[in-house]
Amino acid sequence: MGFRMGIVGLPNVGKSTLFNALTKTAAAQAANFPFCTIEPNVGEVAVPDARLDRLAAIAKSKQIIPTRMTFVDIAGLVKGASKGEGLGNQFLANIREVDAIAHVLRCFEDDDVTHVDGRVDPVSDAETIETELMVADIESLEKRLQNIVRKVRGGDKEAIQQERLMKTALAVLEEGKPARTVEIDAEDRKAWTMLQLLTAKPVLYVCNVDEAEAATGNALSAAVADMAAAQGNSHVVISAKIEEEISQLESEEAAEFLSELGLAEAGLDRLIRAGYDLLHLQTYFTVGPKEARAWTIRVGTQAPQAAGVIHGDFEKGFIRAETIAYDDFVELGGEQPAKDAGKMRAEGKSYVVKDGDVLHFLFNT
Repeated sequence: MGFRMGIVGLPNVGKSTLFNALTKTAAAQAANFPFCTIEPNVGEVAVPDARLDRLAAIAKSKQIIPTRMTFVDIAGLVKGASKGEGLGNQFLANIREVDAIAHVLRCFEDDDVTHVDGRVDPVSDAETIETELMVADIESLEKRLQNIVRKVRGGDKEAIQQERLMKTALAVLEEGKPARTVEIDAEDRKAWTMLQLLTAKPVLYVCNVDEAEAATGNALSAAVADMAAAQGNSHVVISAKIEEEISQLESEEAAEFLSELGLAEAGLDRLIRAGYDLLHLQTYFTVGPKEARAWTIRVGTQAPQAAGVIHGDFEKGFIRAETIAYDDFVELGGEQPAKDAGKMRAEGKSYVVKDGDVLHFLFNT
């Protein structure tokens, strides 16, 4: 499984430049005026994972297939978006369809790039977007509460559960807090997700800095880091311009360019890893002479459900999983040596897959 991350922010903060870098394409037009992105651009990108290349080399796999992530470039929001200002309503609907939000914040000074509010203040920008999303959630909840009154009076259990959750969310939002601060019990998790609240989605702040500050950050990105820490959210510091340049280079040239800038790795790699952590995702591998392939699952996924990511029949007819830890596979030099050394384990339905596991599933057809 992959996931969809929406790239949001005020106009002219570098969203489309970042998207171009992510997808290695110029499909998302980057221009110095608001709303240059009219429809959300959707791009799938391979998730970089050096472990996959190592496994493929050991197994002499003919094909390498990384897992993929989907990024959605959502056009710039403005103050009043929840009331339909700018192209607000359209974009709020697009945000509902993503699993997480990468909130790009302008942390650079540039007189040639217009800021919609005429000043550079990333913390204030973050508050503007959060407020618009909270207002939209409040209005949505108030309407939906009115619409389920009859069902609640009729004793509909699902409607009663929805009403309880919606009132809980509304109370928090009216206190000026996002819905993601609400603690949800396991039995309410599915119903809570179905509410599709904008502020329930996890947020990753992306500090877009000048090229010269990509390695160190600056005072503006430090302020965002403090805000993120206070909220319990994450942040990454990148230079969208650098990432776009790197995306057009060959791997050796890119590595040399990064080294010259004092960067150990591309910012996009850190962004993707942060996105994985944000949604509690991890990777397992299937490896053979035909292909080495990475698969994405949520942390805590049991073996049958992990098998189901490959094909539903694998989950339905699951018998067992033959498992080798990544380190053992690499250290011992492949599947057969690991098996000979007693490092291959047969795991049943209750096995919780670990990050980096090399798996082979046995199932009934």
